[in-house]
Amino acid sequence: MPKNDVVVGLDIGTTKVCCVIGEVSREGNVEIVGNGSTPSSGMSKGVVLDIDKTVKSIEGAVAEAERMAGFNIGPVYAGVSGEHISSLNSHGVISVASSDKEIVEEDVKRVIEAAKVLSIPSDREVIHVIPRSFSIDGQNGVKNPVGMSGIRLEVDTHIVTGVSTFLQNVNKCVQKAGLELEGNAIVLEPVASSLAVLNEAEKELGTVLVDIGGGTTDIAVFLNGGIYHTAVLPVGGNHVSRDIAVAFRTPPEEAERVKIEYGWVSVEQVEEDQDFQISTLSQGEPESISLKRLAEIIEPRVEEILSLVKQEIFRVCGEEVFLAGVTLTGGTSLLKGMASFAEKVLGLPVRLGVPGNVPGMVESLKSPVYSTSVGLVLYGARNRQDRKYRMRHPQYFKVIWSRISHWFKEVF
Repeated sequence: MPKNDVVVGLDIGTTKVCCVIGEVSREGNVEIVGNGSTPSSGMSKGVVLDIDKTVKSIEGAVAEAERMAGFNIGPVYAGVSGEHISSLNSHGVISVASSDKEIVEEDVKRVIEAAKVLSIPSDREVIHVIPRSFSIDGQNGVKNPVGMSGIRLEVDTHIVTGVSTFLQNVNKCVQKAGLELEGNAIVLEPVASSLAVLNEAEKELGTVLVDIGGGTTDIAVFLNGGIYHTAVLPVGGNHVSRDIAVAFRTPPEEAERVKIEYGWVSVEQVEEDQDFQISTLSQGEPESISLKRLAEIIEPRVEEILSLVKQEIFRVCGEEVFLAGVTLTGGTSLLKGMASFAEKVLGLPVRLGVPGNVPGMVESLKSPVYSTSVGLVLYGARNRQDRKYRMRHPQYFKVIWSRISHWFKEVF
């Protein structure tokens, strides 16, 4: 049995399903104690297309992680992506309720609720309401207003929504696999990935996280320490593999293998042109293909993906200066020469983002492939600690006692 609280991250991706199990100490420290990964065949571009196949993939990844951890898991935090995701920024304003004008946790909840009063289509539901910064009586840039004094409390939030039916299908897959979502928590994948690969200084200076997965490319923009914009583009590494499969008439799994083992992003980066063997649909002898010929197939598609990322960044952020540049993560970021090629296309400094040094992490998890699944565990751990803090914090009980006193006065 686990010694501490258990948090489980479940990354249900287009190409793989990954389950990571973490134990969280009383101090909030996370240790990875189990992980499992299986190919995914029921998803496309972040959306469930076949529930039974997706459930089977989830069960395989969970079983592997449970064997490693030595115990069965409970609720999970599941990641979500897909073209149906959209985001917007909203502003909320309230008057501080208490007579002494001290801001308490209840005031923070009320102002966030005020920011949620938006006209959202009936087929969509809110996934996240993320506070970016608070303002007290016109003083901007407040990170945590609890305990401070003021009359007027404002908040800038980032709100993420998704199509209800698509989100429900993810929940169905989790339930059919014998699991449940912790607090009905579905987490936007770039939000989770950011916890694994970005530090606070980068978020403060301004940075863009680009997670290039199999079916989608997820974007999260951070400015002044808060999340400013998120987006999901319906292109990813699978499109590169498909181009290879079509160009060389090879099965999809062979195209994926070739991409991973021999793929360079740009022809210019291939210093020594060599040949490699690739199996084709003709069932004859494997054909010899040069590295440069393969790069000629890969380069246009990767340039297209990065150009779409650039358009999205500048469409929303204009000429904002991202002093910390761009962090690339996700499986497709491992293509040879990706970082330098991305710098050329995006016109910004680029680094490769890998999950931070979390205790218990095996070497295989220290890869951009697992940024989301590790990030989901960190997200869950932070969520648990926040709940415990609110329960212990004196201001929390102050609000509860105030409500009880008010009720007694009304009754008696």
